[in-house]
Amino acid sequence: MASIGASTTFAFAPFTFWWLPLLTLTALCTLVSFSQRWQQAAWLGFCWGLGYFTAGLNWVHIPIEQFGGLPLLLSLALLLLLSAYLALYPLLFALSAFWFRQHRALPLLLAACWVLLEALRSWLLTGFPWLSPGYSQIEGPLRQFAPLIGETGITFVLLLSTAALSHALLKRHYRMLLLAAALWLSTPFIGNWHGWQLNGNTLDVALVQGNIKQELRWDPAQEVSTMRLYLELTTPHLGTPLIIWPEAAIPRVEVLAEPFLFELDALLAEYQSSLITGIIDYNFYSLEAWNSLITLGKRRQSDPGGHYQPGHSNRFEKHHLLPIGEFVPFESLLRPLAPIFDLPMSSFSRGDFVQTNLIANDAVLLPAICFEIAFPRQLAANFNPDTTDLLLTVSNDAWFGDSIGPHQHLQIARMRALEFGRPLLRATNNGITATIAADGSIQQQLPQFEAGVLTDTMQLSSGSTPYSRYHDWPLWILSLLLLLLAVYPASLKLTQDARKQIK
Repeated sequence: MASIGASTTFAFAPFTFWWLPLLTLTALCTLVSFSQRWQQAAWLGFCWGLGYFTAGLNWVHIPIEQFGGLPLLLSLALLLLLSAYLALYPLLFALSAFWFRQHRALPLLLAACWVLLEALRSWLLTGFPWLSPGYSQIEGPLRQFAPLIGETGITFVLLLSTAALSHALLKRHYRMLLLAAALWLSTPFIGNWHGWQLNGNTLDVALVQGNIKQELRWDPAQEVSTMRLYLELTTPHLGTPLIIWPEAAIPRVEVLAEPFLFELDALLAEYQSSLITGIIDYNFYSLEAWNSLITLGKRRQSDPGGHYQPGHSNRFEKHHLLPIGEFVPFESLLRPLAPIFDLPMSSFSRGDFVQTNLIANDAVLLPAICFEIAFPRQLAANFNPDTTDLLLTVSNDAWFGDSIGPHQHLQIARMRALEFGRPLLRATNNGITATIAADGSIQQQLPQFEAGVLTDTMQLSSGSTPYSRYHDWPLWILSLLLLLLAVYPASLKLTQDARKQIK
């Protein structure tokens, strides 16, 4: 069973066999339906999930081993521990399938269960929504549903389809399979309902990829050379309206980098350019640090010069921090135990959930730093259909080496562009830097592990998708209602049977 779950990894980037979950999820639903006891169903779900997450998240052990100072076997053990926790969600799904196995609307109920469990996984313990099945459909026909119901809705349709197929094979009930087939057949037609349109405006951009080795990024002796490299890569592209540097591209805390920032701000303004860069904001009085984005150069095209000032409001502070990497739970207990709990820059403070969009040369950008791009609710809370021009995500995937992790990260970013109907810029330290159109397609990308600059012209869009207006709420409410309507009669019957036994 674990091997079936593990094979689902090939549905995600960089492999993108989008049809594969139709087989592996159908196998899960079918095998669980043969269970004679709930313990057997739970074990099948757990094994499927353990294979699914261990294979799909195999890149997680790389920073633990290479930068966390732990032996390979111990790093793999921690990967297995994380996967075992995440496998609890397929376990609960399998228990739900066992509980509702005789219900006529079983496929709808299983789709609802999976969606609600994914919502729980994206929230509990700060959330880890990686490898949600809907992302596997970014190259498949179900991608057309993203502007309407988001990745969450795609997951619902995918689970409905696989559960309906299993139900048809086992029970010879075909109504739900016909419903699922109708949804798949409708995909060529629903693309016209996405709610956004190109507005005729364009924006020239330059995304800089420095390719700084991870072991050198926080070496004080390398700070000047790193800043010089980014400046040298950028200089030929001065005059481009919008230039992007990746997460923490400036390795010196902001207050110590002010001379460099003021000079860069004036240089950019001289060439009518604006720059957004990652940097660490540190308060020496409160001893708090934020993983931040700041803007330099022109804020508005009509401005006479640059607008940078220490602490100015045209900045973004990361809200959704990565456990262990950016904050350590139970810090006083865990930090002394192993180097993995004492990585550089692992004590960040959290920015606000709702922050103003960045403004650069009149362009309005909705930012997300690294891991945050996997949380559409955060983007939805900060998205303004009347003003937001582009989505922006910056990252440093050098932690994960030559693995599938950065490819999955790019795939998630593409889904966000498709959901919100806005072009997206993705700037990273060592790849994959890319420009993404409002329909989720990749326009251009830089090779990994090479220093370079990606230049492109972005076609801007306006309007709002149904998903950007209503988010996941309609689907969550529908899923809850489905489960309540299924559970209430069953609980009522149990109560009546208990009363009869008492009498």
